[in-house]
Amino acid sequence: MTGLELLAPARNADIGIAAIDSGADAVYIAGPFFGARKDAGNSIEDIARLCDYAHRFGVRIFITVNISVSDAELPELHRQMLAEQAAGVDAFIIRDERICTWEDITVPLHASTQCAIRTPEDARRYEALGCSRLVLERELSMDDIKAIRKAVSCELEFFVHGALCVCYSGDCRLSEHLDGRSADRGECIQACRSMYDLTDSSGKVLVRNKALLSLKDFNLHERLSELADAGICSFKIEGRLKNAAYVRNITRWYSMALDELCASRPQDFQRASFGRISGGFTPDPLKTFNRGYTELFLDGKRGEWSSMDAPTNLGSFIGTVARLRRGKAGMELFLKPVKGGVELHNGDGFAFVNGSSVVGFRGDVCEGLTIMCKSVDGLKEGMRLYRNIDAAFDRELEKNLPKREIPVSLEVKISGRWNIDITATSQDGRRVLSNFKADVESAENRERAAAMFREQLSKRSLHYVFSLDKLEAGAIPLLSASILNSMRRLVAEDLDAQPCGRRPLACGGPRDGTGFLNQGPSGGKHPLMRSRYCIRYELGMCPVHQGAPESGPLFLVNNGRRLALGFDCRNCEMTVSATD
Repeated sequence: MTGLELLAPARNADIGIAAIDSGADAVYIAGPFFGARKDAGNSIEDIARLCDYAHRFGVRIFITVNISVSDAELPELHRQMLAEQAAGVDAFIIRDERICTWEDITVPLHASTQCAIRTPEDARRYEALGCSRLVLERELSMDDIKAIRKAVSCELEFFVHGALCVCYSGDCRLSEHLDGRSADRGECIQACRSMYDLTDSSGKVLVRNKALLSLKDFNLHERLSELADAGICSFKIEGRLKNAAYVRNITRWYSMALDELCASRPQDFQRASFGRISGGFTPDPLKTFNRGYTELFLDGKRGEWSSMDAPTNLGSFIGTVARLRRGKAGMELFLKPVKGGVELHNGDGFAFVNGSSVVGFRGDVCEGLTIMCKSVDGLKEGMRLYRNIDAAFDRELEKNLPKREIPVSLEVKISGRWNIDITATSQDGRRVLSNFKADVESAENRERAAAMFREQLSKRSLHYVFSLDKLEAGAIPLLSASILNSMRRLVAEDLDAQPCGRRPLACGGPRDGTGFLNQGPSGGKHPLMRSRYCIRYELGMCPVHQGAPESGPLFLVNNGRRLALGFDCRNCEMTVSATD
């Protein structure tokens, strides 16, 4: 039986709790420092609070320490990790291999995607260092994943949703070259989302002002079963800078898919944590931030991966502007909707493409197919209109929240006058016996009294949902609803006195203590980035796959800065290099 883990991002502890309530089996989050998102730090106190909540359901908390660290920073990093370990974290996601030599760090270590693990040789090296899990490169094919699975015995984690770096993870120096802020230090400026001109060696502009390095977002929702069969046990959602609404929506969507997978193949798979999610909103990934979706290289084939025309959240196409009327107070537009229609709401967010820019605006009053709002420059009749914020859906995400509870089976045995033994068995395997004495009369109507027991004991208390599955009794005491409710709450407290069980995960090999720093190349003649993404292919200019003529040297130009493109057709990779 393989445990399948849905791993959700959290910018802070409250978002982490939202992810857990939405169905996450694990959450990854940064501590105060040393995470690859510099603006997403959290105090040790908040980490402890998140761990306490997570462990009620057997959910694990992973701390990111996945930046390049200098020798001078190692002592402070060590102190922070010890404090986080004491706070209850379940693993560290690391990049610097020297951490593997610290014997007092006893929780599992996961090799970050920043380690650029994309071959069986890479995987074997990190397993030999003692990493219990490898977070694989996103640009791998299914065959690549299977080859790595055969090479190692530790857990494999793979991104399934969210923003994509255009380059191989952990191997990008573009931000540092352009602005002095290093992605290896958690300060990436997202230069891949910037606008560039594509020029030839003579300076002729072939493509003007496009986000030529921007990729669509990853979406492998329909491929979870295949990934599980290939050996992936942890399915990771990107987004440690995303808000709670995004995390709730996407986590719930994938959690429901994993539940379906486990239910369809119970002999093969089970969820890695405990608890039943009930109620709440219906998830919809099209109503959450996205740049369009792609499965990237999973099938070992090239496709349309670029979001060069819309590197931000364009949203869903809802129709064209049929009529537009501007006035002093703002503007009023009338929509010709897509087939099947669309329901608009006050406060919806809209977007349109104006030249090379995506322009957004809010609809103050939306009635039928009419939108009234402040005047927006550039919007014209006939333009395609998109909705990137559904105000009603956002309200639903905030108010109609799912609830996560541990199922508990109760067996009640009544003997003597009146000795009541309640045996509670939780989904995670805890078993407690709670004993109660009562000094009351015997119920005249036994069936009615038994029904009262079942009704009042089969309710919720704390984060448990109880069901009375067995009642063994001759006569039954006449107990009020308030007394039975109090007994149920005391059983919940008895369960809480024991820690929630854990479904086992692989522990990895022994740490061999030979750690060395994996910084990756920098400066010199090394490219700023290497990628499976290819601008020539996206533009129909590939001489190998599309039969286009050889183009000669090509360059990206932004604000006077010129970057050289290289094309390694033998390996089907593109490089971006400095020219200054």
